[in-house]
Amino acid sequence: MHASSMSHTNRSSVRLQWLALSIGLLLMAGKFYAWWTTNSNAILTDALESIINVVAGGFALYSLLLAFKPRDLNHPYGHGKIEFLSAGFEGGLIFLAGISIIGKSCYNLLYPQQLGSLDLGMLVTALAGGVNFVLGWVLERRGKQFGSLILIADGRHLKSDAYSSAGLLVGLFLLRLTGIQWIDNATALLFGALILYTGYRLLRTSVAGIMDEADYQLVKSITQHLDQHRSANWVDLHNFRVIKYGSALHIDCHLTVPWYLEVKEAHNETKSMEKQVAHSCSTPVEVFVHTDPCAPPSSCTVCLKTDCPVRQADFIRRVSWSLENVLSNDKHSVGRL
Repeated sequence: MHASSMSHTNRSSVRLQWLALSIGLLLMAGKFYAWWTTNSNAILTDALESIINVVAGGFALYSLLLAFKPRDLNHPYGHGKIEFLSAGFEGGLIFLAGISIIGKSCYNLLYPQQLGSLDLGMLVTALAGGVNFVLGWVLERRGKQFGSLILIADGRHLKSDAYSSAGLLVGLFLLRLTGIQWIDNATALLFGALILYTGYRLLRTSVAGIMDEADYQLVKSITQHLDQHRSANWVDLHNFRVIKYGSALHIDCHLTVPWYLEVKEAHNETKSMEKQVAHSCSTPVEVFVHTDPCAPPSSCTVCLKTDCPVRQADFIRRVSWSLENVLSNDKHSVGRL
């Protein structure tokens, strides 16, 4: 994909991922040098995870370039699903790294090895941890701002690496004070388990996205906004579904309108609703609205249209749109809610 075909926001995200990958390579070299001089399994834990950071960062960069490609005939919804594959790939690598770290630590608990210069190792670990935390915070913040799971996943990974580094520093400091060798391996075991959990969370997020699992918090946010900016002609909203394609959203829903509206009038109502959905989302969104005619007299009990010329029942109460009544495929009425 050529840079000229990307928006300014997308180019900025790609540059940021390039920066993260470049810094990751430098930090990996520094951590392995620290391990080579100290022989510390705790530092090796950090160094091995840096390999995962670099590999995952490279795949994330490729995934960003692919996700930002425009939709085509073969991909009518765009290429955003690659973001979930990228998160799953990163999660799998992290999970394998955690298993390797735990295995080596268990081995060295049984067969200890002599440790070297811990001062240098602690210095490199502290520096790398600080850089990773700042970079991870920037990536995650930008990912949330633009709805990019790739940047969020990479940012959380780097922040978890920084937390691991902080824990390792505590372990190495205790080792330096006490001289008890098994503290190094015990610390590596602890943070190997933490790395396993980080990998599991990313895998879980990836599978949820690929399987189009409902994001209830997102649905709630959008429907609350629509409820607050509701037109009198919007009798009810139901069968509401949100599918994520990377940073882009695809929404399908049914909007009940007065049965006597002409096609053009009903179309204007759907366009108005689409604009409100776009206002409620910080990421690109595509909305497909199916209009249903109201069903008097049951629909009349919740209809806000005070000047309806064909009302067959009195208005009873306003029904606020919630997860319970927008996800189901039923028109709203007081009797059903």
